[in-house]
Amino acid sequence: MRSKLVLHAVDSHTEGMPTRVITGGIGTIPGATMNERRLYFREHRDDVKRLLMNEPRGHAAMSGAILQPPTRSDCDWGVVYIEVSGYLPMCGHGTIGVATVLVETGMIEVVEPVTTIRLDTPAGVVVAEVAVEDGAARAVTLRNVPSFAVGLDRRVTLPDGRTVTYDLAYGGNFYAILPLERLGLPFDRSRKDDILAAGLSLMAAIDAEDGGPVHPEDPTIRGCHHVQVTAPDSTARHSRHAMVIHPGWFDRSPCGTGTSARMAQLHARGELPTHTEFVNESFIGTRFTGRLLGTTEVGGLPAVLPSFTGRAWITGTAQYLLDPEDPFPAGFVL
Repeated sequence: MRSKLVLHAVDSHTEGMPTRVITGGIGTIPGATMNERRLYFREHRDDVKRLLMNEPRGHAAMSGAILQPPTRSDCDWGVVYIEVSGYLPMCGHGTIGVATVLVETGMIEVVEPVTTIRLDTPAGVVVAEVAVEDGAARAVTLRNVPSFAVGLDRRVTLPDGRTVTYDLAYGGNFYAILPLERLGLPFDRSRKDDILAAGLSLMAAIDAEDGGPVHPEDPTIRGCHHVQVTAPDSTARHSRHAMVIHPGWFDRSPCGTGTSARMAQLHARGELPTHTEFVNESFIGTRFTGRLLGTTEVGGLPAVLPSFTGRAWITGTAQYLLDPEDPFPAGFVL
């Protein structure tokens, strides 16, 4: 076989959403922090990301994680998150996939009944507690980065002239959150194309206003690339939603950073106390169970300390190659 590079991967899915965990072939990405490594990879090696995420090796809803040596002495592994749309500061379902792969491949010392893994991510340190039974990862609980409401009852005008009210929250990424009925649509998978178009329209309108949201402590984390539209029967204890993601697909999982943002939004509204169980259900019916462990501040804003639990399953291992004559060296998007 001829190949310009060889990339080693373990594929998994977390409650329905894929994570391609790259375990070898990349080398150490330059950068003093994991966020610097994220930005370096985006600037200098984006062709590798596109090769792995785009067709024909990936698909429109593909996501992944590149394992790295940590930049911090208090962490076990570093992670750079990749997906078709770009490079996320943090990815909840992806981190559950990473933790599961690390345990079940023996890339970390496994302790039963709980293996604790500290991960160095572009958004900060994330702690994964993996419930292990007979060497298998049965569930992963993540203590995510501090999350916060950016604004409640914000208003934006859509391209069709309608004004929509929404909440904006951060859980590792920025999320616009609102009941789907405000967009005039039913919570029905047969209307998924309409829901996707409406979510993308809202997303674009939010980012058109002053360039979109910016993290108060890290200006490289910016823009609203996620819209969480909730079902009519959603409550502060059990919420159902469809998660629209730039540039045009749905999260199959309940979305870990989206669950964190949702809990921060509900807490800001006085509807979700700390240490209270919260179930977040995806568009395909899979669930994460979340809870708020406490409160803090981020850039002077009130914030919460979220955690959530889910499970991933390994689906395969692979070596991805690039033939020197391949006409699509960075894949393609159709």
